[in-house]
Amino acid sequence: MKSGAVRGKSGGDRLERLARFLPLYVITDRDLSCGRPEQDVVREAIDGGATAIQLRGKKMSGLEMYRMAVALRDITARHGVLFIVNDRLDVALATEADGVHLGQEDIPARCALEVMDRYARAGRLAPGAWPGRMVLGISVENVAQAVAAENYGADYLGAGPAWATTTKTDAVAPIGPEGIKTICSSVRIPVVAIGGISHANAGRLATTGIAGVAVVSAVVSAADVRGAARSLYEVVSAAPPWRAIPPGGEAG
Repeated sequence: MKSGAVRGKSGGDRLERLARFLPLYVITDRDLSCGRPEQDVVREAIDGGATAIQLRGKKMSGLEMYRMAVALRDITARHGVLFIVNDRLDVALATEADGVHLGQEDIPARCALEVMDRYARAGRLAPGAWPGRMVLGISVENVAQAVAAENYGADYLGAGPAWATTTKTDAVAPIGPEGIKTICSSVRIPVVAIGGISHANAGRLATTGIAGVAVVSAVVSAADVRGAARSLYEVVSAAPPWRAIPPGGEAG
């Protein structure tokens, strides 16, 4: 059996609990934060309603990312917000993050799960870490990637781009609400839509089956970060809450 092969399909309570942390998933980006420190942007985003924070530091050295993760871990823990580290499993483990998010070009999900399981079995996870083991998120662009990620044991998916985005220079063509809906209906784990999402179009994703939206510039570049987060949270929280599909039930 592949590492974690069935974990993504079981534990409905765990997945529904996780989904409650996903409605507004804000991703940091130093270059898009208008010169403001990430800590200040994150505090404002949380005050506005962000339920999850992902640290993304593509240009950061390992030391810079570690130090920033320590700071954001402290802020998110005090506010009861999910904290995810992008790409860097080592930084996530070292800073007791709630989880790690990997792209298609990062280390394989099965490898990340094996490391996280070893940490969990050795009692290395902090008492405040996500119960059982850390959360694993995977970026996907199509159904094949989504199903593979679920089968390898991912806890949630970041699917997109929903619309065209300038945040990622290597993004593929937008898949739109219909593409997001197709991915949601192909898996039983929570999905957050990402890519080009704003207050103006977030409502169009309400019936796709997503657990939430992941945004970067819509919040971190806003002149009023708190207001932007609050506005988006109001839109996404009006959508039907995500529910785990019971064993034998139909997804979608």
